[in-house]
Amino acid sequence: MTMLRHTMLLSFCAAVSFTALSAARAADSDTTTPPVATETTTTCTDGKIWNEEKKECVAPEDMKPAETTPAEGTTPADDKAKTEEQKKTEREIDDKLYTAAREFAYAGQHENALRALRAAYNQEDPRILNYMGYNTRKLGNIKLGMTYYKRALQKDENYILARSYMGQALIDQGDIEGARVQLVEIRDRGGENTWAYRALLQSLGGERTTY
Repeated sequence: MTMLRHTMLLSFCAAVSFTALSAARAADSDTTTPPVATETTTTCTDGKIWNEEKKECVAPEDMKPAETTPAEGTTPADDKAKTEEQKKTEREIDDKLYTAAREFAYAGQHENALRALRAAYNQEDPRILNYMGYNTRKLGNIKLGMTYYKRALQKDENYILARSYMGQALIDQGDIEGARVQLVEIRDRGGENTWAYRALLQSLGGERTTY
């Protein structure tokens, strides 16, 4: 009985964790507020991004710090600490590049958005893949855009923003049923009260699905 109770408790905890993860991803995808226009789109040209620290426009590729050669006498512990710090730096840079790409996209500068995304360290980040798909689709290549959406969902099946964008792409291709399937997927993953759900629902003409 004790073992059974323990197993049931573990199952319950796993279910709660999955629900919490889905809700968190849903909240993260609720992009109702357009990005605020910064010097990136008001001052910079040629796809450059405003660097707040340097107070100048820099190429997306130059957002990354110059690589350094490990100093002599470093220990494995030093290397591990540096690796963790490096990962943190890379995540911060990717966040800045993603933010810039989003600003470019809202300004209709889809080529510049793609350039910023391609400069990111983590090319397998679902956010990066999803936005690669979005901007590629906006430039007219729906087929290639769909491959990015699918890759994003392979990395995180609960990334409902990718499902919303994929659904809109399916509508563009005339696959209304496929778009409705994505709407249901968003709903069933806890995203019914998010922008991702509302945007796709609106694209479907406000028609809710019942299955």
